[in-house]
Amino acid sequence: MLLDYHPSLRLQHDEDLALLRAEWVPGAAPPQQYQAALTCLLQVARERGVRHCFLDMPDMPDISVYDQIWMGRHWVPGVVQLPLERVVFHIGTRKVYNQLAVESLIALARTFIRFDIQFFSQPRAALGWLSNDAPGLAALLAEWNARWPPAAPGPSPAGPAGRPPPVPGAVSAGPLAAS
Repeated sequence: MLLDYHPSLRLQHDEDLALLRAEWVPGAAPPQQYQAALTCLLQVARERGVRHCFLDMPDMPDISVYDQIWMGRHWVPGVVQLPLERVVFHIGTRKVYNQLAVESLIALARTFIRFDIQFFSQPRAALGWLSNDAPGLAALLAEWNARWPPAAPGPSPAGPAGRPPPVPGAVSAGPLAAS
């Protein structure tokens, strides 16, 4: 079931799997809404008895130091009290700062965490692990994609082989020769 609780979050819940999927909406709200969105997420997880949680975060703005402190003092203590069994983070390869912030919060709370935490690079694989590839997974993915279709890959800011795109008007010398 798709849920509308906060404008910064896309939420999906499956009662049979006790699974909650949360994705930060790209460009939906400024970072100032971060605490309100996370408070909402915690409330939904608590109300619905979530045991498996997928936090899809590649579009989340960088987590400020202030918000990291707030999370450590207010949000993480609530999370560790949930009946969670598995939590998955999908942060994205370009969000190294957020990856480090999340890992440092996990390290600080490690003695209180009673559930498994994993990082995945692909949402489908993450949901498969969370649900043990349950038969209902295809329906969950279809429901999600019907409401929020995956973004088509756009042009890469880098050119072939990861090189920067050519400068307009510049003359290409071709591949560099090995020295």
